[in-house]
Amino acid sequence: MPKAPVKAIFLSLIIATVVVVSGAGAEDIKLPDMGSPADAMLSKNDEAQIGRAIMRDIRSSGQVVEDPLVNEYINEVGSKIAAQTNEGDHDFTFFVIKDQRINAFALPGGYVGVHSALLEATRSEDELAGVLAHEIAHVTQRHIARAVHAGSRQSILSTAMMLGAMLAGAAGASADVMQAGMVVAQGSAAQQQINFTRSNEHEADRVGIAALAGAGFDPYGMASFFDVLSRQNTRAPDERAPEFLMTHPVTASRIAEARDRARNYPHIQSEDSISYGITKIRLTVSRFDTPKEAVAYFERTPYQDQNDLQRYGRLLAYLRDGSYWKALDIVEYLADRNPDVIAYHIALGDTQMRLKRYDEAIDTFENAMDLFPRNVPVVVDYAEHLLELKQPAKAHRILLDLLNNVPPTPDQIRLIARAASEAGENAESLYYLSEYRLMIGDLVGGISYLQQALRLPEIQEIQRIRFEARIDFIREFMSEEQLRRMQRNPSARKSARNTP
Repeated sequence: MPKAPVKAIFLSLIIATVVVVSGAGAEDIKLPDMGSPADAMLSKNDEAQIGRAIMRDIRSSGQVVEDPLVNEYINEVGSKIAAQTNEGDHDFTFFVIKDQRINAFALPGGYVGVHSALLEATRSEDELAGVLAHEIAHVTQRHIARAVHAGSRQSILSTAMMLGAMLAGAAGASADVMQAGMVVAQGSAAQQQINFTRSNEHEADRVGIAALAGAGFDPYGMASFFDVLSRQNTRAPDERAPEFLMTHPVTASRIAEARDRARNYPHIQSEDSISYGITKIRLTVSRFDTPKEAVAYFERTPYQDQNDLQRYGRLLAYLRDGSYWKALDIVEYLADRNPDVIAYHIALGDTQMRLKRYDEAIDTFENAMDLFPRNVPVVVDYAEHLLELKQPAKAHRILLDLLNNVPPTPDQIRLIARAASEAGENAESLYYLSEYRLMIGDLVGGISYLQQALRLPEIQEIQRIRFEARIDFIREFMSEEQLRRMQRNPSARKSARNTP
């Protein structure tokens, strides 16, 4: 059954502009029930499909930070806050974008992105948590679906174009692009939608502050970060204001209101986690165009005057620069001093590998695997080094154990596919590559890899049954055009003739 026209128009606008909206957390009082009116315009299933489509485009842009330590941290904090508001209605995925504009956004379906510059700009973990709480609330309060419903009395086209223009602006599109979209839509519709968006921002603040307090963060964290950005906006007029202020307009009254709301919650004296500092340092090191620039940045302060996090940044810069012996002195000190910090174990193993001290590196990673079972950064890093050491079977084994228990990223799927291939597990490698194509939205490519696996002479019967069942499952979600494309593909036709 075809979807309503507004959904089709909305979906095409979002995918074309790489839509991005904000989000946040929840509050002690009963959350508003969105009810069926918003569902009638854009159901939760529609939002999930739209979010997946946009996320595929974002991943394909190459701007998503694939650092396992960064990903683990941002998802840990985000999930902790979302647990205060979600009640199981939304699946959340948090990620960091390599972008030097200070911004954050939420996509339909629970995808929340933070620009690397924003994370670096935060002065405390509470401020970062405040931003995530705000973005999470836009998702839990279903502001996109409500925006579509709010404009339903206007023409469908006008509503969709207005929403698409605003979302494009939130995604970081140029002011000219956003302005053009506004001009095309009716002026009255524009004002109505702008007002509606402002109410969304205030609601996201209210719900998010409650979520902050519930998750154990300082409820003043949100207002604190808003205040920092607002002060930056008072600088010279020729300097660009933080992108966050364009997509999330912040006024003095809004900051004051956020502070007033925070006063309703008990005072929380929180301390920054070591993972927060490590995440910021890793993003700082990766920001420099050359290793020399990174080294120069961290050598500005004498080693004896640096704290452990600054020394960690220094050793990462040395690793980038190939100064492995300098890095070893630092990381051995850090790992001995802080044996419970996962990042230091990984850095020690990395350094030993680059110094060709392979036995020591394996001991370091095996010890880390024992201390932190199924920890994603440890397993992924160790597996990459095992592939360097020509031990693909072991790499395949530890990755399979991990990814059977932890949702994988596309990059991790490609890594296990490589491990399986190098271990001679060709059928399983093609299966993983199929899953990778599915994760990036290529259903035809996903079936193609499974069909290649079915043609392998060494395929086992249990694999054949599993792969054929997977093909049947994927076909259920394919459009008529995708099915026709598959039939036009000569290799697909050949496989179809050979496949029971």
